[in-house]
Amino acid sequence: TVGGLDRCLVNTNAPGRRLKAPPGVPFNNEIESFLNLPLTTPRQETLSIYDLQMKSVIALQQDQAKKANILVVEDDESIRETVTEALSAEGYDVTAYGDGARALSKLSLTPTEEVNLIVLDLMLPGLNGLDLCRSLRKQEKNTPILIISARDSETDRVLGLEVGADDYLVKPFGLRELVARCRALLRRAKQPNFPALDSAVFTHQNLRLYVQECRVTRNNQTLNLSPKEYKLLELFITNPKRVWSRDQLLEKIWGIDFEGDTKTVDVHIRWLREKIEDEPSAPIHIKTVRGFGYRFD
Repeated sequence: TVGGLDRCLVNTNAPGRRLKAPPGVPFNNEIESFLNLPLTTPRQETLSIYDLQMKSVIALQQDQAKKANILVVEDDESIRETVTEALSAEGYDVTAYGDGARALSKLSLTPTEEVNLIVLDLMLPGLNGLDLCRSLRKQEKNTPILIISARDSETDRVLGLEVGADDYLVKPFGLRELVARCRALLRRAKQPNFPALDSAVFTHQNLRLYVQECRVTRNNQTLNLSPKEYKLLELFITNPKRVWSRDQLLEKIWGIDFEGDTKTVDVHIRWLREKIEDEPSAPIHIKTVRGFGYRFD
């Protein structure tokens, strides 16, 4: 071991590298493909398990990148080509346009799911970047948009985000940062599209929970809930069908430092049932799951 990491030998005296894995250490084809590269000078080197894992991660990122289509809209030819080459090198399928009108025409006729990300300059001939962004959002196209612009004032950045952009990168920028921001936007776009909690309204049968107002109505009548009752109901209504143990509810609602016992949960559940159930003794919303805890139906 060197520095606490097990190491394996890579024999490079042959025309191609051949990986010799230590006993009990599996290596997949992706890793071996990185190592089977011809060398001009025979030599012997060592690669740590960490190095091999990192190469495997890179291979996985490149495989995922091949599934993403990025549209670059930039009128400066040198920047357009540089950005296109950098993203293409990461495995993305990149299409580039030099003006906003052509890009808008393309996007208007293309299903939203076929373009995964738009990299957009602001200073475009004809239709500028802000107007293009506004037009796309008016068409209810939710494709992530990364603005790249030499305009670096706070007002410009805020305006870009307000009209619908998801991120703003000031020129000049590093290509590694550009690629990282693109990856982050693509990753975020793949997550389930739940409503934003700070502005959501959750409805369940005759109950409505207004997150921003910390308010609950039952049959359109506002309920007088204590803070703990509200937090319990919010947790339940945003996680329907999930079974929560008493210990889990204590940790979520009262915090890990709470020194009381689980009977506190039972008491608050009883109080909450009295306010949201037609018949608290035969609840239809908050069900007891014997031996486990509670579930919201």
